[in-house]
Parts: sequence; C-alpha cells; structure tokens
Amino acid sequence: MDSGRNVTWIPSYGPEMRGGTAHCTVIISDDPIGTPLIDRPDIAIVLNGPSFKKYAPLVNPGGLLAVNSSIIEQNSTRTDIDIVMVPANGIAEEMGSGKMMNMAMLGAMLARRPVFEMAVLEQALKDHLPASKAHLLESNLQVLKRGFEVGDTIPV
Repeated sequence: MDSGRNVTWIPSYGPEMRGGTAHCTVIISDDPIGTPLIDRPDIAIVLNGPSFKKYAPLVNPGGLLAVNSSIIEQNSTRTDIDIVMVPANGIAEEMGSGKMMNMAMLGAMLARRPVFEMAVLEQALKDHLPASKAHLLESNLQVLKRGFEVGDTIPV
C-alpha cells in the first residue's frame, strides 16, 4: 500500500488454530481488487505439513510453492509450478529467533516472484514496526535477505 498498490488480506484463525491449516490470503494488484477471495493462488507459502497437503495442490499452473523445508519433509510431484524449499526455521534460528522464519519465507518468495522490490518491504518494516519491536528490525532484515539469497540460488 505504501507504494500505491491495491492490497487486501483475509486471515483465517478459526478452529484451524487447534492443529489444522490456519491461513491468510493476500492480494497485491496494480488494479482495483474486485473480491478478496481466491480459490487457486498464484503463490502459496506453506509453513507446516497440514498446510502443504491442503494448499500445494491449489497453486495455479505456472505459480510458486514456497515450502518451509525445516518442518516439511514432503516433496510435491507437481511439474507445472515453481517449487522452492526454504530451511526457514534454520535461517531464522541462525539469526537469533525461530519466530522470524516467516521473513525467510517472504524473502525466498520475493527472489522467485518479485511482486515488489525488496527495498519496498525493508522500508515498510522500518516505517511500520511498532516501537516495542524496533530492536528486532535488523534481525528481521537479515533473515529476509538470507531467505532471498536461498530463493535466488536454488535452481528453478
């Protein structure tokens, strides 16, 4: 949004939070967004096994499946999508906290699908990270960049 794009996001935190597949749908577009609902995403970032099983088959042909290989040992047999395996927990733990693994996944995704420039995300973190979390900014940026490097170096 900070760079003038249209954005929607819809999180799902219902009963899935008790061990299923909580998810969040994010749409970023240059055009107005007619509906925030999608059945088949162009990109799926899956962080655990149940999410892999549920969402990997839904990715549009030609899309991207980013998989947290620190937790998910399964491999997709699909040949019509780009798959990037990211040891997200390991990357985040190397930088100080496993809680930042989502930033490693986001970095890898941006390496494969530059939905926006890395500098846009870095600036958004600087502008919007609450003061109580400001001490985590540099670590988050390092994890983000390491995830980008992993996503950029793994063959397509």
